Amino acid sequence: MTRAPRSLLFACTRNAVRSPMAEALARSRLSPGTFIDSAGVEPGLVNPFAVAVMDEIGLDIRGHRARTFEELSDCSFDLVGALVGDALQGQQPVAAGSAATVEYWGVPDPTLNEGSREQRLAAFRSVRGDLEARIRERFPNMPRLG
Repeated sequence: MTRAPRSLLFACTRNAVRSPMAEALARSRLSPGTFIDSAGVEPGLVNPFAVAVMDEIGLDIRGHRARTFEELSDCSFDLVGALVGDALQGQQPVAAGSAATVEYWGVPDPTLNEGSREQRLAAFRSVRGDLEARIRERFPNMPRLG
């Protein structure tokens, strides 16, 4: 798929860190006409470190409500970006019966990092940078909009 998808889903474990970060980053890069959503295998709560590192670049994910795949209102996606292995498995019912292209991105879980507040923030910044780079690489012809 060389053009930007019309609809894009980011999938992770709890829809609380990686997928809402990816959703916000993609929204800032892709055209407003692109439907972008995220979901997880199980429900979670948005992580405050994810909120903090997204605030640093002017993207607010405070209002994100974590959802499971079963809670999605629309399941007709052109592209599913599975950010972790369990999401790759969990998204299969979403992609089944559709023309969705599924890509596995394998993004590490920053919540596994321990240490000081600054060390933990550094882990989240690293994931944010990884997601930014992957989105930029995956959609190279899309200008940054926000």
